[in-house]
Amino acid sequence: MADRSATALPDDDDLIVGEAVVLDVRPASVLMRAASLIIDFLASLLVVLLLFLGVGFLSDWELLDSAVFAAVSIAVLVLVTIVLPMIVEFATRGRSLGKLALGLRVVRDDGGAITLRHSFIRALSGLLEIWLTAGGLAAVVGLLNPRAKRIGDILAGTYAQVERVPQATSAVWSVPVELVEWSRSADVATLPDALARRISSFLGNANRMTPTSRARLAESLAAAAAPFVSPLPSTTPELFLAGVSAMRREREREALRLEAERLARLQPVLTALPHDFPDR
Repeated sequence: MADRSATALPDDDDLIVGEAVVLDVRPASVLMRAASLIIDFLASLLVVLLLFLGVGFLSDWELLDSAVFAAVSIAVLVLVTIVLPMIVEFATRGRSLGKLALGLRVVRDDGGAITLRHSFIRALSGLLEIWLTAGGLAAVVGLLNPRAKRIGDILAGTYAQVERVPQATSAVWSVPVELVEWSRSADVATLPDALARRISSFLGNANRMTPTSRARLAESLAAAAAPFVSPLPSTTPELFLAGVSAMRREREREALRLEAERLARLQPVLTALPHDFPDR
């Protein structure tokens, strides 16, 4: 999860904290939530099996009448479908076995940790949209929601976000030879963090793309980056993206170098004792 530059305009679904910083978080997709649900469902079946085996071990099933068996069955189902998911999500601050396996976490709409109330609402609504409809209702609602929320998330004010992010790779490209002359007079403003990461990811994976997808994505990214560049060079979209990315990297590195030099010059002043003040 990264901070987005304050110069970028936030989208409607962006998360803005109290310091007016836009956090770039990725909601879990319907497929990821479905995979997590399958893992949780299998774990729940295992718990049900163990509970019934435990009851059978502690008592003789032949001595239990139908009323007692029904009461035990209802208690086990309530425990597995409502109580256990609620306790697990609350104790793990929004995780379950399936979410832990896929790197997901349930959080409030403002990005904070969920409480027992959120867990209870999600677990109670899950009885209808997950257990009684085999997950079909949750899938339909999730497909219609931009954050893949199910009914329980809408009622509780929560959503599932992806916590695992790909490891950042260092950029190895430089300004293309065709754009060296252009780069000496071009002005490239600070790109939004999300756009800069998309450009960096494209340049790092372009060789593994099909020619059609590569050209289409390069054209789309170049159109998104064009408003931040003046003047625009006469070149292909991919070379344009490589030049813009290299120029931003070099300028940011130069800015960090100048800042380090200023701090080094100020270090003696910051650490020196006042005039005529004894050092011991």
